[in-house]
Amino acid sequence: MAELAEQSVTDFFTYPPIGGDDWRYTFATAYVRALETQLLSRATLLDMANAENFERAADLLSAGEYALPQANRSVAELENFLRNKRSAVRKMFSSLMVDEPIVTLFRTRDDFANMRLAIRRTVTERPLGTDYSDDGNVSAELFEEVFEQENYSLFPDYMAEAVERAVLAYYQNKDIRRIDYAIDSVQAEYNIREAHRLENIFLLGFFRIQIDLTNIRTMFRLKFTESDRRDVFLQGGFVEPDRLKHGLDLDYDAVGQLFFATPYHRLVETGAAYLLSDKSFLRTEQQCEDFLIGFLKTTNQITAGPQPVIAYLLMKENEIRTVRLLLTAKRNSLDTKLILDRLGE
Repeated sequence: MAELAEQSVTDFFTYPPIGGDDWRYTFATAYVRALETQLLSRATLLDMANAENFERAADLLSAGEYALPQANRSVAELENFLRNKRSAVRKMFSSLMVDEPIVTLFRTRDDFANMRLAIRRTVTERPLGTDYSDDGNVSAELFEEVFEQENYSLFPDYMAEAVERAVLAYYQNKDIRRIDYAIDSVQAEYNIREAHRLENIFLLGFFRIQIDLTNIRTMFRLKFTESDRRDVFLQGGFVEPDRLKHGLDLDYDAVGQLFFATPYHRLVETGAAYLLSDKSFLRTEQQCEDFLIGFLKTTNQITAGPQPVIAYLLMKENEIRTVRLLLTAKRNSLDTKLILDRLGE
């Protein structure tokens, strides 16, 4: 264990390098810098978490872009409102990006999400439905058509591969979770491959961090359920899979030390302690989110480039998810302590 714990897995202290300036993005960078000043403050989010009820939490947003209509604040209206916010920021991102392949790359997130849903419905013989996201490279209408006809050749290669691997994985023992593992694996491989093809240092670092954080979440879930699975960790991150596998065999109070030589030491230690004491993954999710946002904020070093534009998209999407989480929690009268724990307070 000592040898593994001391092994260096990165050549940086906290975050990987993000690359240099690209003056083609001078206007786009200045534009998102102005928008960053309008992101919700932490104080506002904490006030929402501490609000006495849903109506009061929603009222705290009444002066800004998240103002909900007083007449109709139903769950469906809230979901539609926030979905439209997300679509709008993605359209703005597309208009600002000079490099169209980067836009295509980020749209694949919805392609993979749609595929995950469609395959789950197909193998469980449920109706395919019509509620697919239309923010991907493959339209929602084509998605339905492909799965109804089982003509997967209409998909791009990366999606056809994901379908094949996910279906094969499921039918090994009809474990629905294998679909997620297979699609996650194809998506991670695709992201890393595209980052290399685009020669984009920032994207490469971002996707490798994503892989690490997914693997850490997986490690904790396998430990908590006492699963004997060892073949579900994604390849391509900064942390080697053997370290994660070894973490499955350690006590919760020792797993943090295993990651001492990595940037994730505090994250793992905090998540393990909370999981042990509260039997919850709230702190792990919060710590993973904070780590990724911390990396995105390093783009403030860039004067002009795609990095700040990408970072703004991801931070805005995170803000929208947080607003949804807070309002949903308040509507369901979730305990304030749990909400604050999720926010990291």
